[in-house]
Amino acid sequence: MLKKIGLFVIILAPWFLSSLFPFDYSFYNNLQLPFFAPPRIIFPIVWTIIYITIAISIYQLIKEFGFKNLSKNYKWALLINYLWNQSFAFLFFGLQNTFLGFVSSTGTLISSLFLYEETSKQNEKSSNLLNLYVLWNLFATILSLTVYILNIK
Repeated sequence: MLKKIGLFVIILAPWFLSSLFPFDYSFYNNLQLPFFAPPRIIFPIVWTIIYITIAISIYQLIKEFGFKNLSKNYKWALLINYLWNQSFAFLFFGLQNTFLGFVSSTGTLISSLFLYEETSKQNEKSSNLLNLYVLWNLFATILSLTVYILNIK
C-alpha cells in the first residue's frame, strides 16, 4: 500500500513545481479582466483537482502497462504537455507578459489534446480523466487571449 501511495506522490508532485516559485500573483489583480474571469481563488482549486486527475490517469497507465511499456508517443505527449503546463507561471507571472501567457496557454491546450489522444490509445478510462483538463485549457486559452487583448498598451 505504501508503495502505491509513494508512486502516486512521485507522479503528482512535479505538477506543482511551478507553484513553488515566488511570483508576483498580484499582477493578475492589476490587469483588466473580462466579465467571465473567475475569482483568483478558483485557479488553485481547479488546478489542484486537475493535477490529481492527471496523476491518477498516469498512475493507472503505469500500473496497467509499466512505464517501460507505454508508447513513446504517449511519453512524448506527456513530457511536452508537462513543459507547456509548467511554463505558464514563469511566462505570465514571472515575466508579467500577457502575450507569452497566451502562447503558453495555447501550447498547453494543443499538447493536452495530443496527450488525451495518446492516453486514449493506451486506455480509454484513463483518457476520460483528462476531460476536465482539456476543457479547462480551452477556457484558460480563451481567457488568456482576452486578457492579452484587453491589456495591450
